[in-house]
Amino acid sequence: MALTLSTTKTFTNINCSNNTSNITTFKPLKLPLFWPWQKVKMGPLSVSPMGFGTWAWGNQLLWGYQTSMDDQLQQAFELALENGINLFDTADSYGTGRLNGQSERLLGKFIKESQGLKGKQNEVVVATKFAAYPWRLTSGQFVNACRASLDRLQIDQLGIGQLHWSTASYAPLQELVLWDGLVQMYEKGLVRAVGVSNYGPQQLVKIHDYLKTRGVPLCSAQVQFSLLSMGKEQLEIKSICDELGIRLISYSPLGLGMLTGKYSSSKLPTGPRSLLFRQILPGLEPLLLALSEIAKKRGKTMPQVAINWCICKGTVPIPGIKSVRHVEDNLGALGWKLTNDEQLQLEYAAKESPKSMIQNIFQTR
Repeated sequence: MALTLSTTKTFTNINCSNNTSNITTFKPLKLPLFWPWQKVKMGPLSVSPMGFGTWAWGNQLLWGYQTSMDDQLQQAFELALENGINLFDTADSYGTGRLNGQSERLLGKFIKESQGLKGKQNEVVVATKFAAYPWRLTSGQFVNACRASLDRLQIDQLGIGQLHWSTASYAPLQELVLWDGLVQMYEKGLVRAVGVSNYGPQQLVKIHDYLKTRGVPLCSAQVQFSLLSMGKEQLEIKSICDELGIRLISYSPLGLGMLTGKYSSSKLPTGPRSLLFRQILPGLEPLLLALSEIAKKRGKTMPQVAINWCICKGTVPIPGIKSVRHVEDNLGALGWKLTNDEQLQLEYAAKESPKSMIQNIFQTR
């Protein structure tokens, strides 16, 4: 866990005049967990080299969300801000049942109530994803989805408006309508930039070329990318992003928790994740061993090493956070860099591990 740096002295200034004393107490200077680091470019935006994901905020089915967790989530958000994190990823579909959209509502509430952001709310880059629901059949409906997200977030403009997934494989005509919706969001000033999520290499090139003809740059492409998800298609997507000037946002950089070292075949998480973990964890011994060795040598944790690998590959990882402890640990992935040899060691171990992460069913070719 990262250590908090802070000063411990209180300075008192006493001015004596006409038998009176004016005492001024200076509060201790509060320093960040890690010294401020350089931002990276994401289209027209400057973002922290790591963002945080909010999938768990409102998700009861997979992540066990309860409203009693809200105070803890807000503390985690504030700690992230204090340490230079300005990119937060969410989606209009995040939440379970009646809590649909809860992630956006909580993020908006935290931004509005943050004492550290008074008058500087626009410094937070909110990246939200709009679901390609089958009833969103016109570009106007997609623009309305953006406006609904803005209402839940209580902000006037999004940092990045993202299409959550492609419909090309089952509803190609809807796909073109959604692309036009992204263009309209951008032209109306509802978003500062546009991006996509779960796009494979072929569709990624297509939407990039389409948006270019409309005068709209494609800012980002969000895909599952980690030491557990570095197959041929993922690497091809990364290559295309580099060639076209698109920033790759890597979600699930810790493989839903499998790369944290917290779990084993005899110690599984509760809920639906246990089924996936039971299939994959037994085949991850080479990779987990390599992560553990490098973590011990570096004085880091396994999650910090796994996230740092994503950063070394030029991506912006967005690990999910549910607590202050998560934020503190994830921040330890910043301020240092794996050597080329260490990266190769991890990649070789990943290839030697017979199991890899199951790809998102929404990802297209």
